[in-house]
Amino acid sequence: MFVIIGWVIVTVSVLGGYVAMGGKLIVLFQPFELVIIGGAGVGAFVAGNPKWVIKASGKAVKTALKGPANSKDDYLELLSMMYATFKLAKTKGNLELEQHIENPEESTLFSNFPGFLADHHAVEFFCDYLRLVTLGTEKAHELEALMDEEIEVHHHQDETVAGAMQSMADGFPALGIVAAVLGIIKTMGSITEPPEILGKLIGGALVGTFLGILLAYGFVAPLATSIKGAQEANSKYIICLKAGILAHVQGYAPAVSVEFARKALMSGERPSFAELEEATSAVPS
Repeated sequence: MFVIIGWVIVTVSVLGGYVAMGGKLIVLFQPFELVIIGGAGVGAFVAGNPKWVIKASGKAVKTALKGPANSKDDYLELLSMMYATFKLAKTKGNLELEQHIENPEESTLFSNFPGFLADHHAVEFFCDYLRLVTLGTEKAHELEALMDEEIEVHHHQDETVAGAMQSMADGFPALGIVAAVLGIIKTMGSITEPPEILGKLIGGALVGTFLGILLAYGFVAPLATSIKGAQEANSKYIICLKAGILAHVQGYAPAVSVEFARKALMSGERPSFAELEEATSAVPS
């Protein structure tokens, strides 16, 4: 949402300032310059990245436009889910979790938390590590090392997508120069035309440089930054799960384990202690 607002501010500021100083918008209407720059930029992006990055980029753009996927209510549900799971494990033993983690979609426990079930990555992460616990893994530091490795892999994938978008932004100014040079070449072919015609052709050629720089620093680079920020914010969902699981493995009570998980969240989305206590008290037995 804020990405779109930012783009609107950029567009209004640039075009509004241009018109205010007496410029004519029709001069900036150079669709073929935009085709050259945009097409070459997208082509270079496709040529320079593997298939999975190209596919993931579309999803990343949607994530950036929507903002972070999880709100305070989502994290309250997540913490409540962990509380219910850890409480079940404490009262009936870790082996009681097997029926739930083997088929989470059919679990009567997880069915109370539809938001969590909808996040397939989070469900897989949570169930995989609880499965290791039920198999006898008791050393928290070993689990933590394995979790960190998995999280690092996902973090690297996210950085690759954001970096690919940033690389495309970095290329637009140079591609703008390419479009401008092609415009000058076209102008040189009409060198015998009167000054007013040549001036229009030269102005159209320079629009290429303008568009390249504007696309890079006004649109695509901020989008790449927003993608990175949204991905980092969304990764807190998994980090919250990690903190809760590790606390549970170390033998803490369910209420303490979810408090460890709560502390792993950023302040903007972190529920208060009172809100968490109220939510966990309403968790079905």
